[in-house]
Order: sequence, then C-alpha cells, then structure tokens
Amino acid sequence: MRVLLLGANGYLGRFVADRLLADPAVQLTALGRGDDADVRFDLATGSPGALTRFLNAVHPGVVINCAGATRGGARDLTRHNTVAVATVCEALRRSGCGARLVQLGCAAEYGPSQPGSSTAEDAVPRPGGPYGVSKLAATELVLGSGLDAVVLRVFSPVGPGTPAGSPLGRLAEAMRRAMQSGDGELKLSGLGVQRDFVDVRDVARAVHAASLSAAQGAINIGTGRAVRLRDAAAVLARVAGYGGALHELDAPSGYVPGSAAAAARNGGVGSVLASVGAPRGEMSPEHLGGPYPYPDGCGSWQQADVRTARDRLGWRPRINLEESLADIWMEAACRI
Repeated sequence: MRVLLLGANGYLGRFVADRLLADPAVQLTALGRGDDADVRFDLATGSPGALTRFLNAVHPGVVINCAGATRGGARDLTRHNTVAVATVCEALRRSGCGARLVQLGCAAEYGPSQPGSSTAEDAVPRPGGPYGVSKLAATELVLGSGLDAVVLRVFSPVGPGTPAGSPLGRLAEAMRRAMQSGDGELKLSGLGVQRDFVDVRDVARAVHAASLSAAQGAINIGTGRAVRLRDAAAVLARVAGYGGALHELDAPSGYVPGSAAAAARNGGVGSVLASVGAPRGEMSPEHLGGPYPYPDGCGSWQQADVRTARDRLGWRPRINLEESLADIWMEAACRI
C-alpha cells in the first residue's frame, strides 16, 4: 500500500510515520516543508495543480494529512488549517489516483461541552476560538468533497514529544526547574480544566487503522474519560519523585493544599491536587491553561464518546495516562 503522509515532521505526524514504517506492507512517502521530507511542498501556499501532478506521479492509495498549525492568529490558522486542506481535496479530485483521505481533525471543533457529558460525533459543533473554527472548516471541506475520506477528531494528545508550550509540557518544565533548584513549593493556576488525554502513540494506531478501513465521516479519538489537570499533576509529581508542596492559586472552595507525595498516596489520577507552578516568590505564577479563560476554546470540560472508533475502526486506547506522563517527564528531566 502506497501512503502519502502530509505533515510527517509535526507532533502527531512523527508518530504516524513511525507506525506506518513499522508495517512492512506500507510504502511511505513524506511530503512537508522541512528539509528531511521526501518531497518539499507547502500546502498553505502551493497550488492544487502542482500537488495533483505529484499525486499522479506517486499514485498513493491513501493520503494522510497530519499537517496544520495550532498557534497563531486567525489568518495564519486559516491558511494552514483550512486553505491547505482545500488544496489537498482539490488535488485529489483532479488526480486519477483515487486515494483515500485520512484527515486529522481535533476536539476543538466541538467547542465547550456540558460537564459530565460525553461528546459524540453527531454533536452540533460550536468552536470557541479561531483554531477550532479553522479545523471545523477543514472537516466540512473534507466531508463535503465527495472523496473517500474520514476525519479523526483527536482529543488532547499527550506522551513523548508533547510540546513544551502545552499545559502538561509547561507543568513538567516547572517541576524540573523546581527540583533542579531545590524549591519546595510550586505555584500555578488553571488546573481546574478537565480534558480527555489520549496518548499520541494510540492516535497513530488509530490513523493506521483508519487508513486500512472503509469508515467515512467523523470519528472521535480519545479515551472516553476526562481528567482534571490538577489530577494529572499529581501523577506527574509521583513519577518525577517530586515531594514538595503544590500550591494551587485558584483551588476550588474547601480544598486544602498539600504535598505532591501526599497527593500521590491518596490515589494518583483520582486524587485532587494543588497546582504546580513557578518557584515560590521568584516569578509570577504561570497559568497552565494559557490565556484566560481557555485557549483551545473548549471551556472547562471535554470528554469523548469513543464508541464509533471502537465499532468502525476496531480501535481502543492502550496506553494509560501514567505512562504518557512518565514519558513527558523523562524528556523534561533530560532537557538541559
């Protein structure tokens, strides 16, 4: 099976490439903007005609699009997340290769959800920011293209390679700095957010499964379980061996701060933990959730309904959050 992978150098794309390269039945070609891509091509500025000529030359059976942008202004997000996908769809329509398209979407397309609920694929999308809007527009382009296509709406990917600027990446870096300097207290805010964290390697498995399946439409990729960021911090503190006090500046009413070690003893992910942040008194506390209130436009709660992935792809998540966080910590601890 010839597979053309777009965005192979990105956070998700790297793991998708690894997964595909491990399949002896796959002949992989990577297209991207980096020097290490097999073919250099910028989807945001390149023409559909040029991409069509390349598709006709390579003749892939599957095109997987992991390319896109998560940060920037509305113009850049639209260019990289929407215009780029329009280019891919138009090139595939013009091409005679008849390739199947696997597009990576995201949970930000749904926008905020009711706390306690699970979001299914038939939920009415109400993205709360330009990123979600740009990704939703891309999904609509793919699903309305008439192509053999599926969109995987990935919830909150974590694990090795987690960007340092993400909430969990900033949390691990703050903890590394505290341990390195001997600080016995960390301060952060924004840990009340609850997200459905799914390991990036499980996402790669889902992409592989989708490329081999006949499933179409949108399919959620998550764990089906929302985890509060402060509870993820408890697990991270445990795997890191951090025993200092964790002080959450915007802790819920009635919460009494304690130590990381005590929080871990009280049940890891299921426990409630104070926030982790900047060294005491030396810096202004960081807000792990990013700019107020929620930079991904998803509100305080998101949890995937993952039954469609199970039924149509035969996919289930395998890697638990503790393993994902251990890998995040390993990379942070090795950072100079």
